[in-house]
Amino acid sequence: MPIVTLGGQQIETDEDGFIQEPDKWNKEMAEDLAKTEEAYPMNEDHWKLVNYLRNYFLEFGIAPPVRMLTKQTGLDLKTIYKLFPGGPAKGACKIAGLPKPTGCV
Repeated sequence: MPIVTLGGQQIETDEDGFIQEPDKWNKEMAEDLAKTEEAYPMNEDHWKLVNYLRNYFLEFGIAPPVRMLTKQTGLDLKTIYKLFPGGPAKGACKIAGLPKPTGCV
């Protein structure tokens, strides 16, 4: 697996750019990942979604379903795709430092 520099740290990623050690994630990494997902610069709504994803993942060990994501953040799916052109799974979860989702995020 490739090793890349994100947020000034060297970290292992998978072939799609998802970091392999979510516990090493930080906001500087998120900013660097956002540049690769056309989600830079990040604004308040970007961070609202990223922080929700992180907190949910830390509590439950998985990414939340899309329906819950939209309900809890107040952001509709159209807005999420504007913020994260790669979508909630590929774009937002990657920036939030989550493993690549296998479900329906």
